[in-house]
Amino acid sequence: MSGLTHFDASGNAHMVDVSDKPETARVASAEGHIRMSPQTLDLITEGRAKKGDVIGVAQLAGIMGAKKTPELIPLCHPLPVSKVAVELEADPDLPGLRILATVKTTGRTGVEMEALTAVSTAALTVYDMVKAVDKEMQIGGIRVILKDGGKSGRYEAK
Repeated sequence: MSGLTHFDASGNAHMVDVSDKPETARVASAEGHIRMSPQTLDLITEGRAKKGDVIGVAQLAGIMGAKKTPELIPLCHPLPVSKVAVELEADPDLPGLRILATVKTTGRTGVEMEALTAVSTAALTVYDMVKAVDKEMQIGGIRVILKDGGKSGRYEAK
């Protein structure tokens, strides 16, 4: 299983030992989107959703999701997250919402999973809040677009 750090020599899953790694400043950003009908997008952007401020609640959910990542993903290290920013932007051409999350820490391992979880949680929250009016919404495009810090250095998606 060479190259896969979450497996030992016997192929068993394990949490990677990062204790010998230096602490460095780390950042990761992830993006995604949720497609919906134009009418649902209008409902959200005009503040007419029955459950309240969809974008505000989804933003908070994304922040909470980033902070809870090690409770959801079995082999993630608990990290001292120092910053989580989640932005949701209406895109009429999608139609839907584009989601961007950025997470920062100073630690021995990166925060890509936290950024991905933030985007996923925000998208799921949007779905939950307006599913009564649009069951055909689609969540997609979730990916890491920036990772910086640590031994492997900087990565930017093309």
